[in-house]
Amino acid sequence: MTVRLVVVSHSDKIADGAAELAAQMAPDVVILAAGGTDDGRIGTSLEKVMAALEEAAGHGVVILTDLGSAVMTAEAALEFLPDPGSVLVADAPLVEGLVAAAVAAQTGADAQAVKAAAESVYRPPPPAPAHEHRQPPEASGEFELVNEAGMHARPAAKIAGGLSALEAEVTINGADGASMTELMMLAAGKGTLLRVEASGPDAARAVEYLAGLVKDGFGEP
Repeated sequence: MTVRLVVVSHSDKIADGAAELAAQMAPDVVILAAGGTDDGRIGTSLEKVMAALEEAAGHGVVILTDLGSAVMTAEAALEFLPDPGSVLVADAPLVEGLVAAAVAAQTGADAQAVKAAAESVYRPPPPAPAHEHRQPPEASGEFELVNEAGMHARPAAKIAGGLSALEAEVTINGADGASMTELMMLAAGKGTLLRVEASGPDAARAVEYLAGLVKDGFGEP
């Protein structure tokens, strides 16, 4: 059962636009927009959020918000639910977090993993102690980008979303594999060789996942 996403924004256009963008990368995921007030002004609507949550009922649900009062509206809506624990509110930037969450949901991740994918977008890796020697990766590989556009938003989201559901620490050319932002900052074009290093229980699966995505050109020309 695919996790459903609810977008709470002060603007109906922002909510609709963010949902449309994420849907391009996760076509099988239901993304419900709850933006603006009931009369079309800037603000949030408890009634709109409640309606979206009612439509999403019966599935795992993750809410993403824009500004602080949107979080308050979302949390107020949870108080009216018979099982508020079934709905999670992600602490993540709206657009980047929504894309990462949608891709994770597309891969079949559960609500907790989808929430973690959203929140990992700007999560800095923990600093290693100065005296600690870097351990060799448990799995690794090198893969050449074959899609024309290289590492743009869609591939970065697919990588970050998929890896967030695995128990593995993954770096790609030194960037955090679970961070869509860091992957895009690589500015890796077609023909770039990606050096993947992974550690953890799912290290081998993570490298295999990356290999399949890159070989398939992320489903792009």
